[in-house]
Amino acid sequence: MATKKEKLKESFFASPLYDFLSPFRPVGSQYYAEYVIVFFALVIRCAVGLGSFSGAGVEPMHGDFEAQRHWMEITLHLPTSQWYWYDLQYWGLDYPPLTAYHSYILGKLGSFLHPAWFALNSSRGAECPDLKSYLRFTVILSEALLYIPAVLYFTKWLGRFRGQSPIGQYIAAAAILFQPSLVLIDHGHFQYNSVMLGLTVYAINNLLDGYYAPAAACFVLSLGFKQMSLYYSPIFFSFLLSKSIFSPSFNVARLTSIAVATMTVFAALLAPIYLSGGLQNVLQVVIRIFPFSRGLFEDKVANFWCVSHIFIKYNQKFSLDELKRFSIIATGVGFAPAFIVAFLHPKRHMLPYALASCSMSFFLFSFQVHEKSILVPLLPITLLYCSTDWNVLSMVSWINNVAFFTLYPLLKKDGLILQYFVMMGLSNWLLGNFSFVTPRFLPSFLTPGPSVSDVAGTYRRQSFLPESLFWKVVIVTSYLAMTAFHVLDFFVQPPALLPDLWILLNCAIGFGCFTLFWLWNNYKLITMRNKTLHDL
Repeated sequence: MATKKEKLKESFFASPLYDFLSPFRPVGSQYYAEYVIVFFALVIRCAVGLGSFSGAGVEPMHGDFEAQRHWMEITLHLPTSQWYWYDLQYWGLDYPPLTAYHSYILGKLGSFLHPAWFALNSSRGAECPDLKSYLRFTVILSEALLYIPAVLYFTKWLGRFRGQSPIGQYIAAAAILFQPSLVLIDHGHFQYNSVMLGLTVYAINNLLDGYYAPAAACFVLSLGFKQMSLYYSPIFFSFLLSKSIFSPSFNVARLTSIAVATMTVFAALLAPIYLSGGLQNVLQVVIRIFPFSRGLFEDKVANFWCVSHIFIKYNQKFSLDELKRFSIIATGVGFAPAFIVAFLHPKRHMLPYALASCSMSFFLFSFQVHEKSILVPLLPITLLYCSTDWNVLSMVSWINNVAFFTLYPLLKKDGLILQYFVMMGLSNWLLGNFSFVTPRFLPSFLTPGPSVSDVAGTYRRQSFLPESLFWKVVIVTSYLAMTAFHVLDFFVQPPALLPDLWILLNCAIGFGCFTLFWLWNNYKLITMRNKTLHDL
C-alpha cells in the first residue's frame, strides 16, 4: 500500500491540476473526474480553434487548412484512380490512403451541409466562417473518437497495474491531453495528427495487453494515415519479432498472426487504389508520400541537417543520392541502440523510451523533416507523464516546452502568437511548473492550494527540476535562451542580409536540447532493462 507521501508524489502533488481534481477523490465522485478532464480538454481546443489557421488569406496556395479541404474536394468528386494524380502543382494528395478515405468521409458529411464548400475547382481557397467551424469540428471529432480514448485507456491500464489511485490516473491523462504542441498544430494550424497518434497509442495499448496481432494492425492503420508513423516502425518490428522468437521460445502461431494482420490491413488499405488503377496507381501513391525530390529539408527545422547547413552547404557539395544515403546511415545509427534494446529486452515499460529514442533519431537525422514532425517523438515522451519519477517528469516537461518553442515560427506565421503564449503558460501552470514560486510573489490562485501538504501538514513545493546539477544547468540555460529569443523576436529586427537569423537561432536552441534529451533517453533505455512497469 502506497503511503500518502508516495501518492502525492505520483499525482503531480504541487500542481493546480491536482487541486482541481482533489474534490473527486471520494469513491462516489471519481467517476466524474474523467468527464471533467475530457470536457476541459475539448473546451481548450475549441478556444484555440477560434483563432487563425495555416494560410488564412494567403493566396494563391493558402496553407494546410486549404490542403485538407482540397483533399476532401478531390476524393469526393474524382474517381479513386485520379486521387494521387490530380493537379499536383496545387495541393496534390501526398498522404497515405487512410487519409484519403478519411477526407472522403468528412467531405461527404460536409457536402450534406453545404455542397459549395467542396465543389470541384470552384471551391478553392474557401475560408468562410461556416466552413471553418465545420472543419474545426471534424478535428475535434476525430480526436475525441481516436486519440482521447486511447490516452485514457493507457493511463488507466498503467495506473491499475501499479495500484495507482483513480485520481492519479486522471491527472496523468490530463497532463497528456493538455500537451500544447498537438493542440496548437491540430486545432490552430490545422491538421489531423491526432488520428495517427491515436492509432499508435491503440497499438501500444494492445502490446500492453499482449494482443500482438491487433497491435500490428493498429500500427499499420497509423502508418496508413500518415507516413510519419514510420518513425516508430523499427521499434514495433523489433518488439513484435522478439516476442515471436523468444517468448519463451519460437512461437509460430504468434508470428503468423502478426504477419497475416499486417498484410491484411495493408491489402485492405491499398485494394481500392489497386482496383481503380492497377499497380501504376499504387506506385504513384508511394512516389507521392515519399518526396525525395524536395531535397534534404525545406523549411527551417530544429534537426541536424538544417542547423549544420549553416556551416556546411550540403546542396552545393553533395548530390541528392548522396544526401539520401547520408541521411539513411545517420538515422540508422541513431535508432540502432533503441532497436537492439527493444529486441533483446522486449519489456512493456521500455516501450515509451524505445519509441521516443527511435522517433527522435528520425526527427534529428532523417530526410525531409518538417517542424510539425516533432509531434511524433513527443507522443511517447508525453506518455511518460505517467511516470512516478520526478526526474523523468521534469525532463518530459522540459522537452515538451522546448518542442512547443520550436513551433513558434510556424505559429507566428499562422497568426497564433496569442494562443502560443496562453497555452505555454496554461500547460506549465496546470502541471505545477510555477510551484517553486513563493506565494507572496504570486496571487494565491496561481499557486497550489492546501492539498499539496505533506503528511506532517507542512506546505511543500516542487521545483520540477531534476536532481542532477548538470540537468538543472541545462534546463535553466535553455529557458534563458528561449526567453532571449522571444525578446529579440519582439524588439529587434534581424539584419537585412540575414532575415532568417532569429528562426535559425530558434532551430539551434531546439536542436541542442533535442540532442541532449535524446542522449538522456538512450541512457535511461539502457539502464532500465532490469526494471518493471512499476518503475516507469
